[in-house]
Amino acid sequence: MKETEVLIPEVEDFGIRIDKFLAERVDLTRSALQKLIENGMVTIGGKPINKNHIIKTGDIIYVNIPEPETADIVPEDIPINIIYEDSAIIVVNKQKGMVVHPAPGNYSGTLVNALLYHCGGSLSGINGVIRPGIVHRIDKDTSGLLIVAKTDAAHVNLALQIQAHTFERIYHAVVIGNLKNDSGTINAPIGRHKTDRKKMAVTTDGRSAVTHYKVIERFNKFTYVELKLETGRTHQIRVHMASIGHPVLGDTVYGTASNMVSGQCLHAKTLGIKHPVTDEYMVFDSELPEYFMKILKRDKID
Repeated sequence: MKETEVLIPEVEDFGIRIDKFLAERVDLTRSALQKLIENGMVTIGGKPINKNHIIKTGDIIYVNIPEPETADIVPEDIPINIIYEDSAIIVVNKQKGMVVHPAPGNYSGTLVNALLYHCGGSLSGINGVIRPGIVHRIDKDTSGLLIVAKTDAAHVNLALQIQAHTFERIYHAVVIGNLKNDSGTINAPIGRHKTDRKKMAVTTDGRSAVTHYKVIERFNKFTYVELKLETGRTHQIRVHMASIGHPVLGDTVYGTASNMVSGQCLHAKTLGIKHPVTDEYMVFDSELPEYFMKILKRDKID
């Protein structure tokens, strides 16, 4: 079995070699990526590309990644909060602590297992058996809205919206300390950490990343903020807030643990998209979860 990464280059990627592009976007070693290219597993328009391919306008790149072990993804009757569904998309309000998709060695208890039970076979097959329907992800300990594609056409359409920065994503978070300004923009490229590939970092050779923030309320030791993503890099909000000295409360990877919350206090509150079939602009909003509200109420007296 295999999974397929669908990669849509941005303007900044045009003119660079395919191997460099893939190294920034796919979590595999350069030698593994080169082997995939040599074996015809990287395609554009259904045709294998060579290692000297230069990224250009219109390229939609499919990277077929063999699974390291046989995957048996079983539908599971796990409760999920579906706030919208039609024949093309599902919008889910993911609970904190739920992993979005299975990984080798851990094939149960995820959002994908729950979606397979709910939808049967009606999920986009672009990302293979491991991540059917998954267009974008949020971290295990981040709660909130996630959109899932039920058809391949919807999947590609939504991916193009993400690439064009028209896919609106607004998060709420509690961060440590008091921000100096009531609003601002963090414009700092993000790439893989130089020594720990499981982590991301602000790096001079990373991919452009822009986060806009606005203070909602100030407390004694913390700030409640709204964060709007202009780009969607892995761990973007967590990396950006830590880079300016205000890590997300409870973020043990980019900050420190907290007795107030298990995992980061970060919620994907609002999504705005053009429907991939009707082209109607749709906005989905979610209430703050209980754990988040408890922190806000507690900090009022801390």
